[in-house]
Amino acid sequence: MNKKAIYFLGMVLSMVAGSAQAAYALNLHAPVTEIARQIYDLHMLIVYICLGIFVVVFSIMFYSLYKHRKSVGHQAAKFHEHHVLEIVWTIIPALILLAIAFPATKTIFAMKDTTAADMSVKVTGHQWKWEYEYLDKDVKFISNLSTTEDQINNRAEKGENYLLEVDNPMVVPVGKKVRLVLTAEDVIHSWSVPSFGVKQDAIPGFIKETWFRADKPGTYRGQCSELCGKNHGFMPIVVEAVTEDKYNEWIASKQEAAKTANAGADKVWTKEDLIANGKTVYEKNCAVCHQASGAGLPPAFPALTGSKIANAPIFGADGKYLKDGHLDRVLNGVRVMPSWKALLNDVEIASVITYERNALGNSVGDVLQPAQVKSAR
Repeated sequence: MNKKAIYFLGMVLSMVAGSAQAAYALNLHAPVTEIARQIYDLHMLIVYICLGIFVVVFSIMFYSLYKHRKSVGHQAAKFHEHHVLEIVWTIIPALILLAIAFPATKTIFAMKDTTAADMSVKVTGHQWKWEYEYLDKDVKFISNLSTTEDQINNRAEKGENYLLEVDNPMVVPVGKKVRLVLTAEDVIHSWSVPSFGVKQDAIPGFIKETWFRADKPGTYRGQCSELCGKNHGFMPIVVEAVTEDKYNEWIASKQEAAKTANAGADKVWTKEDLIANGKTVYEKNCAVCHQASGAGLPPAFPALTGSKIANAPIFGADGKYLKDGHLDRVLNGVRVMPSWKALLNDVEIASVITYERNALGNSVGDVLQPAQVKSAR
């Protein structure tokens, strides 16, 4: 076999292998919900219809070009219209559109039907994280990207689920209809999990609804699919579908953790414990804007290192926290900085403020106790 033949065979094999991989990569995600299956079936129906139209139209076109070419003596015909043909090529596309419209309309109505739900979860989009609140279970938590900065900055090997992993995934029971109530605090976000066939915008000041029912256990991933700011690409969604027993165990563990956190607000913490806990809170919630070093990204995200806010007193002579002071900024937000009082508990706020005042190049030396945050609320 000569070199040209070997090269040609290699090209053919690479194209076959590439096309097999592309077929897997370019199609929709494997559906795991009723709605996702309907979307997938509708997608494939339209693909086959388009393929059929392509074959018919191009077959007629190529046949006509070959059969009526000038070299065999054909002359171009002169005519203005053909009423029957025009009626036919108007009716056939209309019938095709009707054939597509019926299942599409049925699927859209099913997507919007959030009645008879087994449970409801409020989902709030924030720059750049998701907040989940289980309305019937008194469970509430924040879900942050857990991919490390070393991986993002190419200092460490990237994992299998690079940029699609979180610290607190949403957990739901298999076979239960989950109603999602979506909104946003700052800008428009979009909660999207392709395997569920779900993509719903979360809009500030509005309540949107959607639903899904996972048919089998597994971990399903998605991302915010709305351009929501500089870290839009760092806002993944992870949903774990588990058996009902495991779901109940998870709910119980979350409720117990909330009780423990609330109890921690009444005890006196050491400076070392607050700084250690605050470092974790800062890296999960604050470093995305103010940077891990505290250098910030001025002017949008000011530096915390040497900051007047982080180095000024928290409380005034009357014992009340100062307006536009450190605690006020964290609790109530300012401009692009969100309000954290609904997102973090008293221990977390006290910890992160203590950390910011005694790390990141600052050395104020004071301590903010969770009880003081609880009183400030």
